[in-house]
Amino acid sequence: MENKKITLIGAGNLGRAIACGIVEQKVALAQEITLTKRDLSNLSDLMKQGFNVSSNNGAAVKNADIILLCVQPSQLASVLSEIDQFLNPDKLLISVITGISSEKIAGQLSFAIPIVRAMPNTAIAIGESMTCLSSASASGLRMAKKLFDVLGETLVIEEELMQAGTVLGASGVAFFMRYLRAATQGGIQMGFDSKDAQLIATQTAKGAASLILEDHSHPEVEIDKVTTPQGCTIEGLNEMEHKGFSSALIQGIMTSFHRITKMKSNKEQTNEIV
Repeated sequence: MENKKITLIGAGNLGRAIACGIVEQKVALAQEITLTKRDLSNLSDLMKQGFNVSSNNGAAVKNADIILLCVQPSQLASVLSEIDQFLNPDKLLISVITGISSEKIAGQLSFAIPIVRAMPNTAIAIGESMTCLSSASASGLRMAKKLFDVLGETLVIEEELMQAGTVLGASGVAFFMRYLRAATQGGIQMGFDSKDAQLIATQTAKGAASLILEDHSHPEVEIDKVTTPQGCTIEGLNEMEHKGFSSALIQGIMTSFHRITKMKSNKEQTNEIV
């Protein structure tokens, strides 16, 4: 990624997280990165860190090698019309926009350009993202993977699975946070103060995930190592299941998935980017 200039169109939570992650992991220097937003008044913290900021999308894209689209779906059509004349086949366009296909984006441009769809999550700010990637461009995919590999884990998938990847990987952060909040509340009820309860819950979650990632184990194998006959763990697990823990989580994931696929379907029926 040496000497590559990067522009992020959209400086919301995800755009900021990606920019900070890129610098934190030494992929690029802050001065090699430009973030755009209509209102620059709340980007002073980024400017102090050395990032370039601009309200002119076209100017920001003109000299960029890699452009990341980090705007809302409803803003995409106007953004593409602004930057279209500054794009060329030597640039890479990466979209992190939910529910908008590469084909739909390509259809708004004047000529062919490598397009990659990426769905990272907000943990990208600390180099711990789970990022799903898809593209018909082999060269574009290689470049995008090189970028996101140092910002966490990457997985190349078929584009038809991007909605599912968004729910499991991006929305999944919120799902796990909700569990951590509940576990913390349980710890407080048992007598810990909130700071200690949160530390125990989060470090336990980190350790549990590491057992799977590093040992290539299965959750049920690790559960069996903790549970003992007539023990407190199995009794707690059974009570959670009686109350619908697993089914509620699966239903929540699938509800999010149905919502995102419905949004995509509605956009396709109107035959436009909305």
